[in-house]
Amino acid sequence: MSITNFLDKKTRVQTRYPLTEPILTPGGKQVHWTCPFCQTTQLTSTENSYNTIGRLSVGVTKRGILGIHYSAIRCLNGNCKELTLTVAVGNYGVTDAGRPTLKNVYNEWKLYPSSNAKPQPDYIPAAIVSDYREASLIVDLSPKASATLARRCLQGIIRDFCGIQKDKLHDAIQQLKKDVEEGTANRSIDPATLNAIDAVRKVGNIGAHMEKDINLIVDVEPSEAMLLLNLIESLFEEWYVARHNRDQRLQEVVKMAEGKETQRRPKAPADATGADT
Repeated sequence: MSITNFLDKKTRVQTRYPLTEPILTPGGKQVHWTCPFCQTTQLTSTENSYNTIGRLSVGVTKRGILGIHYSAIRCLNGNCKELTLTVAVGNYGVTDAGRPTLKNVYNEWKLYPSSNAKPQPDYIPAAIVSDYREASLIVDLSPKASATLARRCLQGIIRDFCGIQKDKLHDAIQQLKKDVEEGTANRSIDPATLNAIDAVRKVGNIGAHMEKDINLIVDVEPSEAMLLLNLIESLFEEWYVARHNRDQRLQEVVKMAEGKETQRRPKAPADATGADT
């Protein structure tokens, strides 16, 4: 059954206004929005965004009268045009102006795409990108598990990009610190990044290992797990993408120089028949 079938036809009100941040803030102005598929920042409008808030016709629940809000946005990038669809449930109400609204939002779901994972280039190892995508997918559902996957992703990055093959992530980070101090590490790796990497390891350990006191519960909040994923994304950009772009620029310079060298070579003289000798 579709979402709209749950809406009370008598109270269902469809409103066409751009999605704002947070998701349930109403407004009729154009707002900046970044497509999760192509990362293009753009202004939404009534031409490419659609929002509906309606009352759920299920009676009064233990949380009161509930409503549902779903929002759809089409990317304006001609090479993308992907749809983003989100849904939220909360207490249904009506503003003084007669506009439907939700209060006390109990849950929100990203229906499409199902996570905030950013697309990554194919020159980053597939296993690392897979862990990153999975960690992004469960960041709200299980922050601890997401942090553990971020830790695993980080270990893969250090092994692949830094070439450090250590069984334990702690040992790998210590080796990387030593390499930085001795000047043998990649120049894009700095002490501040190393401190953040070690922080990911420590938070990831919360999900990977039980505390010695089993009655001690250390939670990881979704916002905290998201910070770890933000670091992973930064490493992708500052390490892999930067290295790839640098290699591309250097190759272009070499190719250009080779072309100039070819132009400098004198052509062989033609024979009497007009053919080159």
